[in-house]
Amino acid sequence: MGKIISIANQKGGVGKTTTTINLAASLAVLEQKVLIIDADPQANATSGLGFDLENIQSSIYECIVDEVEADKVIMKTEIENLDIIPSHIDLVGAEIEILNLPNREKVMKNAIEHLKEKYDFIFIDCSPSLGLITVNALTASDSVIIPVQCEYFALEGLGKLLNTIKIIQTRLNKNLEIEGFLLTMFDARLNLSNQVYEEVKHHFQDMVFETVIQRNIKLGEAPSYGKPVILYDASSKGSINHMNLAREILQRNKMTQLGKENNLVIN
Repeated sequence: MGKIISIANQKGGVGKTTTTINLAASLAVLEQKVLIIDADPQANATSGLGFDLENIQSSIYECIVDEVEADKVIMKTEIENLDIIPSHIDLVGAEIEILNLPNREKVMKNAIEHLKEKYDFIFIDCSPSLGLITVNALTASDSVIIPVQCEYFALEGLGKLLNTIKIIQTRLNKNLEIEGFLLTMFDARLNLSNQVYEEVKHHFQDMVFETVIQRNIKLGEAPSYGKPVILYDASSKGSINHMNLAREILQRNKMTQLGKENNLVIN
């Protein structure tokens, strides 16, 4: 049985989509069966994997609003073991269209829950908001990764997100956990990056991933080529960081073990 993980933060520009694409690709390379669900109307995860948005026939919108079976919307990427349910600009109107439905917060859960039998990991790339679609994503998830940008206002708004998570845990999804806080856009040369890391670590302790995602030109360039960074430049810091994050997540979920020479072995 697989695990559904939302990648969420209502603050924009913190690296949610970058994390989604590259973490999913790294896990796929490590022979995990992975699905991305693009739940952001901007559809950056979809285009970032090389899909032309004008040619998308069906998306997560159809699954939520028109009850199209999720299996029929899944598209294969150029990476073996990595699939995607794409997004579309139509998703902007989905919140209004499902507003009066019974159990409106569980529409996505009902649409994708069965996919856990087919995948080891399902990542939901959330939009930069705490609207009904993001609430749906968190209600459908087993856990949430919270990217935190290494900048001055890093903790601004986190309280509101954590409060939303607490409400969802209380009312909609008692099993929702925080998978971890992920420091992104880290620059070891800057005192600010180190200060933010220490502050987040102080507040959230073991909930912070040991892996940090460093600022990296290749990581920023890769989406314009419709590729995860591991295909664009496998030796770049961005690629190495996300492979380390993938291994850390496997360890946290007890899906790895250390071999005789302390090399990571995937079960």
